[in-house]
Amino acid sequence: MPELPEVEVVRRGLQHSLPGRAVKSVQVRESRLRWPVPADLDARLCGRPLRSVERRGKYLLLGFDHGVLVVHLGMSGSLRFLERPPPPSRHDHVDLVFGHGTLRYHDPRRFGAMLWHDAGDGPVLAHPLLAGLGVEPLSGSFDGALLHRATRGRRVSIKQALLSGAIVVGVGNIYASESLFRAGVRPTTPAQRVGRERCERLAGAIRATLSDAIGRGGSSLRDFVASDGATGCFQLDCFVYGRAGEPCRICGAPVRSLRQTQRSTFYCAHCQR
Repeated sequence: MPELPEVEVVRRGLQHSLPGRAVKSVQVRESRLRWPVPADLDARLCGRPLRSVERRGKYLLLGFDHGVLVVHLGMSGSLRFLERPPPPSRHDHVDLVFGHGTLRYHDPRRFGAMLWHDAGDGPVLAHPLLAGLGVEPLSGSFDGALLHRATRGRRVSIKQALLSGAIVVGVGNIYASESLFRAGVRPTTPAQRVGRERCERLAGAIRATLSDAIGRGGSSLRDFVASDGATGCFQLDCFVYGRAGEPCRICGAPVRSLRQTQRSTFYCAHCQR
């Protein structure tokens, strides 16, 4: 699943090519995503200039004067800008056609979403999908003090607390494992037992891990490609994720794996006590 770094990579790519350009048409070939694509999306967007490309958590927010198109890439989705688009393939479900190219939504598993939030319905951040999200990890609002306060009284593991999105958004499975390794925190540690000093280290590790991943174009494990079709390479240098049985890059001990809430977790028992 594309996580925050991958979505941010897509956002930055689209930000360079789309704002100020008007939509000429919307072509919906398959509306049955996680939620149905609005049937009147072409009528809503045709002739309207796109003003901004923002992100909240793992959601892309394509801003127009009269509302926002909320896009989620789901498990296998991609959003590519094509100056000379080839004929659509089987899983190319939606095209936003501009004068200088086409923004194409591709999603083999159809777990993604493309929803319209009208300006008359209030701020887009009050949308039900966005209103309950935690703080942005790369914002000035996220630090060790916030993480420490938010984890008091939480008996779930620290990794589960990070994945929930209620405290901090966008720290998915890959980046939770990597951040916990960098901070030296065992992923099974109850969240309430992670003290103030370790919360400071963990908050810094989350910011550093996500920033590094964005700089390397995200992680391409299966389906992810950026808006220009490029693949990410952060996964090539992961400390622990996907490296079970291989030597830890720091101490040489074998990387271990376990299952937490049906997700694979990777860690070093020597470096993460």
